[in-house]
Amino acid sequence: MPQKSHEQAALHHEEAAKHHRTAAKHASEGNHEKAAHHAQAAHGHHQKAKDHANKASEKYAEKAGTMKNEGNKREMQEEGSNRN
Repeated sequence: MPQKSHEQAALHHEEAAKHHRTAAKHASEGNHEKAAHHAQAAHGHHQKAKDHANKASEKYAEKAGTMKNEGNKREMQEEGSNRN
């Protein structure tokens, strides 16, 4: 599942970059209204990318926590079997 979130984040970063380049082009041509529009679109894509990256991080943390819990259970079981 984290892979899908990473892929989505990458796509939104690419879209943001396209909008930034377009905004720069319009700004250099003096069309500041269009530049502002593309800058806002870029910001939106950055936010979406950040959201997907956070989802991936949460999934890793959940998986790490699950793995840690499983490791702790095994340790406790091993300690219990060593006592017998």
